[in-house]
Amino acid sequence: MGQSSGDHSDYSATFSDCNSDRSGEFPTTSSQSRILRLACAAENCDDLIYQLVSDLDSCSIDEQKQAAMEIRLLAKNKPENRLKIARAGAIKPLISLISSSDAQLQENGVTAILNLSLCDENKELIASSGAIKPLVRALKTGTSTAKENAACALLRISQIEENKSVIGMAGAIPLLVNLLQYGSIRGKKDASTALYSLCSVKENKIRAIQARIMKPLVELMADFGSSMVDKAAYVLSQLVSVSEGRTSLVEEDGIPVLVEILEDGSQRQKEIAVAILLQICEDRLAYRNMVAREGAIPPLVALSQSSSSRAKQKAEALIDLLRQPRSGNLAARTSDASI
Repeated sequence: MGQSSGDHSDYSATFSDCNSDRSGEFPTTSSQSRILRLACAAENCDDLIYQLVSDLDSCSIDEQKQAAMEIRLLAKNKPENRLKIARAGAIKPLISLISSSDAQLQENGVTAILNLSLCDENKELIASSGAIKPLVRALKTGTSTAKENAACALLRISQIEENKSVIGMAGAIPLLVNLLQYGSIRGKKDASTALYSLCSVKENKIRAIQARIMKPLVELMADFGSSMVDKAAYVLSQLVSVSEGRTSLVEEDGIPVLVEILEDGSQRQKEIAVAILLQICEDRLAYRNMVAREGAIPPLVALSQSSSSRAKQKAEALIDLLRQPRSGNLAARTSDASI
């Protein structure tokens, strides 16, 4: 998965993996459904899978719902079924269901595609079969579960590098920002994970900034009671690599929040914050002055004395930058006078 130029070795420990749907099993009294599950438990899935794929094209919405739900469950519960289901031709009809006006049918289609995407061999086929635009539409029109699982499915597809720009051009970024801001805690986690991946591409960074991502990111970083501080900070670390991101962060009063993280955050949060502040302060003298005025030097000194070698180096480099402003101004005035 694409990452920014910073060393984000804690990435996998920070983000949700966006694994198969976590919405639980579906209540059903259908004897057919119970028979289907028993058949799969006995490893006799091939005939069943082909029948279910055929039912996806049924003229009956109820049959389509049942087939999509069963495929969703088969792909969720048995990893070895994911490739079998794709090879049986399920992907294109499932993508068609994502555009359904029936909310449950759409949700099952989205989530079945997510579960199939957990097999690396399926990701390219899913994207090339036209899943990206329907998944983006589901981000806009779906149930809360459909939106969350669409975000996860887009994350999986974005792990093929060339798909990141395609997903951005399809309009996913503003919808993911909306999910980040207004979604459930799971929705926020899934959106942040997808945004981190997608924003390794410059044009998606700009799209996210234009979608006003900075406000929810700063708010989430300021909420120490949530589980989103690390995730929001990692997404931010992608965005400050472009000047528009640094400007937007300052405009949204992000510097005081980052300094607060330096003071009171966990060790990992402090390491992310110092890396972000270093990028900001390398850009403009005015930003250095703002960071210094917020009282960043004492927690930076503490960080430089008690942290990993990577964070220690960044903290020391930032301290050096923050101690330069006055001498920098003096040097500039001296240079002007000599001219």
